[in-house]
Amino acid sequence: MMELAGRFFDVVTVDRNLTDKVRDIIPNPEDLHYWRRVLRMAALCHDIGHLPFSHGAEDLLPDNRHHEHLTVDLLRSDEMQEIWDSMIPPLNVEHLVKVAVGPKVLKDVEFTAWERILTDILTGDALGVDRMDYLLRDSLHAGVAYGKFDHYRLIETVRILPSPEENVEFPMLGIEEGGIHAAEALLLARYFMFTQLYLHPIRRIYDIHLKDFLKLWLQDGKFSINLEDHLRMTDNEVLVAIQKAAYDTGHPAHDPARRIVKREHFKVLYGRNPDDLLINRDASSAVYEAACTQFGPEHFRHDAYKKGNTAPDYPVLADDGRVLSSLSCSRILAELEPAAIDYVFVLPELSKEAHKWLKTNRETIIQPKVEADS
Repeated sequence: MMELAGRFFDVVTVDRNLTDKVRDIIPNPEDLHYWRRVLRMAALCHDIGHLPFSHGAEDLLPDNRHHEHLTVDLLRSDEMQEIWDSMIPPLNVEHLVKVAVGPKVLKDVEFTAWERILTDILTGDALGVDRMDYLLRDSLHAGVAYGKFDHYRLIETVRILPSPEENVEFPMLGIEEGGIHAAEALLLARYFMFTQLYLHPIRRIYDIHLKDFLKLWLQDGKFSINLEDHLRMTDNEVLVAIQKAAYDTGHPAHDPARRIVKREHFKVLYGRNPDDLLINRDASSAVYEAACTQFGPEHFRHDAYKKGNTAPDYPVLADDGRVLSSLSCSRILAELEPAAIDYVFVLPELSKEAHKWLKTNRETIIQPKVEADS
């Protein structure tokens, strides 16, 4: 990610790629060298706040915190401050914090137009290198081809451009018209990685079993936000605890641990179905509630997920010099539906009986409830 960020920076700041409308936000050459280092260090440290197994159990942090908050705390720590001070020139930790996590996390912090560009290079919803990096890396390590796209071409064509929306004053990251197909490939790669890998039902149920284990194993069912505790808690510590609990029938977290170690995970009883959604948009919830009533809630898990805005709008520099909206330039960007799942999982020992019950009663179960007249 650090390498991609540096390459991205070099492309968008070179003079020949700047338009007159955005040239004035670019620092002078000496300051550019400083900010390039800030960006690369922020990229290197962007994910240091991640918990064991990454996003799998992030909602077990207390006080509605996220891993980005831990990243900020680590960047500002005394140990890290010594590193920033020792660099030549020294790096301002608040610059690093801003670029690493952006205004979505630092909601009460003011960002300059230049700082917004830098954080967009890292974490932008449209063209950020964090997205590029995890797609390419995950597709490689998972042994699938879905996450691949021409990131070289994409980075070559990124530009700092004025927004196509009149009410947005500050410039933003966009792309030359010649790079629109690479941008489409990035979006499609992300869509397929979500639908085929990240949201695969077997992967999702193991996240659920992991959280079930952690809620019973962690103190008060939550991860600690103390930095020393955070740094000591790695995948290894959790895996050892899972292995131990899996063979200790008296352990409070024995059941989810056993399911992980022995691969006795819950099975899919019901999944999102387009025909059922025409009848009831909450069909999966209706199935889950009916199943819990029929057999008991301890035998089922419900997992619903729908990604938000799949295709953020960003500027495209047309060949004739006009700045257009990406959504007007590409039907793929404008019309691709968000990835979505809605699974009901069932205890494997109950799977056959539950499937038979659902097959007999599905049409009745998914009918919308009629609200009583007030």
